[in-house]
This record gives sequence, structure tokens and C-alpha cells, in this order.
Amino acid sequence: MKQVNLFGDEFAPKESKYTAKITAPIYEPKNEKPHIMELFDNTKSLRLINEIESSEISEEEKRFLIHATYRHIRFNYTKIADYYAHCGPEMQNLIEKSGLVIIDFEKAIQYNYVKLTEELGKIYLEEYEQ
Repeated sequence: MKQVNLFGDEFAPKESKYTAKITAPIYEPKNEKPHIMELFDNTKSLRLINEIESSEISEEEKRFLIHATYRHIRFNYTKIADYYAHCGPEMQNLIEKSGLVIIDFEKAIQYNYVKLTEELGKIYLEEYEQ
């Protein structure tokens, strides 16, 4: 069955230069465990916390804003993967639960990191498989 575009050919879907094929990258850890302070950069967060703490706003407002500063922490996922490779099982498990590395698909589902991807996949199939 041929699809008809009511808005004319200029609005017809074009060939995409992108692929829908998804492959997981394979990461080979380095032989050296990085120092834990190399795993993140919290410079902006600390600067904001100092400013918040020296302000005259209420303690409740300060606590809220301090929690909000944590979103400014930048993580170095390559170094985190290296660190993960040299950790004991308990730390590895906690790193996985935090979503800092995703080692296996089953755990990604278990910890709800795949749910959004599944929903986006369903929407994609509804849109493009018809």
C-alpha cells in the first residue's frame, strides 16, 4: 500500500543519514586505577555552595539550593569505567546501581535505566513501521 502525503512531496520523509541500528560500545579498561578525585569535577558545585552558605536566605532554602548544585557535577565516565574495573564487587554493584556504568542489559532493566529506551523504541516503531 502506497503512503499518501497530504502536504505534498516537499514534506515527504527523506532518506536518513542516521541508522536505527544500536550497538553497545565495548570498553577496554586501562591497567591503572585512577584516583577517585579524577572521576568527577565539582568545581562549579562547590563555588555555588559557598555562595549559598554565605547568603542571608533561610536554612531551608539553603538546603534546597545546595541539593540543586549537585547537578553541576561533571563525571568523567571513562575514568569511572577504569575505576570500576579495579574495584571490589560491593563498589562495582553500587556504581552499577548509580548508573555510572551499565555492564549488562538485564541489570540495566532491573535498575530502570532501559525503560525510557523501550518507550522511545515503541514510539519509533509506531511512527515508522506503518
